[in-house]
Order: sequence, then C-alpha cells, then structure tokens
Amino acid sequence: MKPVVSAFNAWSCVVISFFAMIILSILGSLFKSNNHAYTGSTEDPENGPAVAASIFTAVIVYAAFFVFCAFQAYLHMRGSRGGAISLS
Repeated sequence: MKPVVSAFNAWSCVVISFFAMIILSILGSLFKSNNHAYTGSTEDPENGPAVAASIFTAVIVYAAFFVFCAFQAYLHMRGSRGGAISLS
C-alpha cells in the first residue's frame, strides 16, 4: 500500500492532532464541569455540557485524523527502510 500524503504532511498532522486532542479534552472537561472561568459571565454559554459535547466531537474528529496520519507516517517509514517484498 502506498501513502497518500507526503511524509512531512503525515508527521505534521500527527503532531498537530495529538496536541489538539489534549487541549480540546482539557477545554471540554472544563466546560462539562461548568467551571466558573468559562461559564461565569453573561456572554459565555449558559449550558456548559452542551458546549462540552461539541468539543468532544471535535476530539473524535482529531483522533480520526491522528490514526489516519499515523498510518501514513508508518507507510513512509516502512517504505524508506525497504519493507516491501522483493524477489531478488
């Protein structure tokens, strides 16, 4: 199987997705617990758990990106070290 994206793009996506999952998970847990720093003013959302559900949906999307890009990076690593079967 051949990679779809370049090695640089695959590794960049892995790193960005990893940090996005961490940051969004923290933000989602703060909104879910109705932390006063995020839901304290009148202009912030009144329903913290609903906002948290949207944020956790974004975490799931980033997890899918992470898996796809990690697989692409694996294909690049396997291809660069000669992992393909040769009959020579």
